[in-house]
Amino acid sequence: MTFFKLARKNAWRKPIRTMLVMFCVAVAFLVYGLTASFLDGTQGSAGASDDILGVMNSAGRTQPLPMAHMTRIAATPDVAAVAYMARMRGFVDVERNVVAISAADPALLAAVNGKELGLTSPLLDAIGEARDRVLVGRALARTQGWSVGQRVAVAAFQTVREDGSRNWSFEVAGIFEGESASTDTYFMIARYDYVNAARARGKDTVDAFIVRPRATVSPGLLAARIDALFANSAAATKTQSEKQFLEAFLRQYADTGLIVGLVVGAAFVTILMIVINTMVFAVRERTFEIGLLKTLGFSRLRIMTLVLGETLFIFAVGGFAGLAVAKLATLLAGPTLGLVFSGLVLAKATAIIIALGLATGALPAFNAMRTPIVTAFRTR
Repeated sequence: MTFFKLARKNAWRKPIRTMLVMFCVAVAFLVYGLTASFLDGTQGSAGASDDILGVMNSAGRTQPLPMAHMTRIAATPDVAAVAYMARMRGFVDVERNVVAISAADPALLAAVNGKELGLTSPLLDAIGEARDRVLVGRALARTQGWSVGQRVAVAAFQTVREDGSRNWSFEVAGIFEGESASTDTYFMIARYDYVNAARARGKDTVDAFIVRPRATVSPGLLAARIDALFANSAAATKTQSEKQFLEAFLRQYADTGLIVGLVVGAAFVTILMIVINTMVFAVRERTFEIGLLKTLGFSRLRIMTLVLGETLFIFAVGGFAGLAVAKLATLLAGPTLGLVFSGLVLAKATAIIIALGLATGALPAFNAMRTPIVTAFRTR
């Protein structure tokens, strides 16, 4: 009988109780895995860069910028590459099936962040064959069931064509994968010249310029320099990194980090109380056996380690089961909902499993360790 096997046998002494406790732990870590994946996907590594800068109108992200700003930004020292983008949102078939379109010059966009998006030369050649062709992100293509060569119709919410229609038709020229699983690919890239020529309003304007600084330049200093260029113009700018923009955008609606922390904290505190209470009763039921183990030569330290091993076993099985379900959920719905179950999420969850396993087992382990042999035998 090994030490680990003894701890496992003790944990399964009452299978129904153990399985219920493991289920509670699994639910708590399922909640943690999903919420942490959401934060990681939206505020962490999901394609949001600290280096690539976005130049937008200081009056708000819905206000356009004149294309004339492009020349002055490109002439700014320490700018390695610059591209422009006009956003268009619409729906396919039903209004709740919303898609996002970024109208840009594909070659310029590839020079700025083509590596991050996975814009290869064959994809750029494919979209260049006709003005109404688009590149679709892998996540969007998988969700919509689109394939290369298919024509898709998008009903725009605000971008009206010169003929008064809001219907836009595109041909899928290719599908870009993104540099990693965390890269946002739930959108498509259209040609700016096609959208700009066909739309009724906002011609020769863009929603943002995308800037890549030179390798040795501080993005923050370059952002301040760009904003200073247009400080006294009719269209002043606000320049910030992609990551800063995403975090500011989410904070407009709520402090997601605080909300997630409160939800996860409440779940873990509840589980902590449940498991502590369960383990105290479980150890109390085995008081006579603990006295017998001490009689056979088990030291106080080994008794404490045995109880802690039991709680760690329960938390390990339940915790990793919940994380496995969370990982499966991110694989199935992650690209659509922006969930990214990264290695960092798993590492933090493992640390929490160990910490909670030790914390919940501390009180019952201490009680078992200090129980006198005589007192233990009197319980029989």
